[in-house]
Amino acid sequence: MLVDSHCHLDFPELAEDLDGVLARAAEAGVGVMQTICTRLSKFPEVLALAQAHDNLYCSVGIHPHNVDDEPPATADTLIDLASADAVIGIGETGLDYFYDYGPRALQRDSFRVHAAAARDTGLPLIVHTRDADEDTIEILGQEMRAGAFKGLIHCFSTSRELAERAVELGLYISVSGIVTFKKAEALREVLTGVPMERLLVETDAPYLAPEPKRGKRNEPAFVTHTAARLAEIKGISPEDLAQATTDNFFTLFDKARRPQAD
Repeated sequence: MLVDSHCHLDFPELAEDLDGVLARAAEAGVGVMQTICTRLSKFPEVLALAQAHDNLYCSVGIHPHNVDDEPPATADTLIDLASADAVIGIGETGLDYFYDYGPRALQRDSFRVHAAAARDTGLPLIVHTRDADEDTIEILGQEMRAGAFKGLIHCFSTSRELAERAVELGLYISVSGIVTFKKAEALREVLTGVPMERLLVETDAPYLAPEPKRGKRNEPAFVTHTAARLAEIKGISPEDLAQATTDNFFTLFDKARRPQAD
């Protein structure tokens, strides 16, 4: 079994064909998915989607792109919403200095609020970072010193320094379809040094479809291509990669229930 640790099933591109998306995921051996909240205003829809399916879970949070057009969240608000059984993560949150859709100061403030909620709830912090390695490392370090919490860098596509620092802090690294791209050799080299026990796989669907599906709408079934490429990088079989990343998911997101074998 594979787990898609990060997708957006409430986004229109997937929601309009949800039954087909879930059926193709099951056929591909993707047994569990986490659909990620990016706006608190959309959280009721995200939660309802997760609650309607035994193998779906969700997170609660505000994406850094949206910090300027969503009401500011408090840690208490996130903590309260995270009490629902289907909620297994806090985020996605973090910093995006590439698009800069949200003012950087607001992004940093929101990141810290989410970290406080992760610390209080014991749920993993789901971190988005783009063109912001230095500030991401600094904030994670500061927040860890205030009190440890669990988490991961989602859709990892950046520097060896961030990977190494994240692992030192006890965080996990989640690998998306980017790892299959022809020009991603530097990323593949970084991932050779990440311990297998800290790796997860994801799609970030509907975005970032892996080779050979690149250019199409991404969906959870396509995580098989990412997993196969990561297995090659780590020098293990696809079956062992699936076992390891699935075990890692349930170790990190320990509020989720592992499906019972038939």
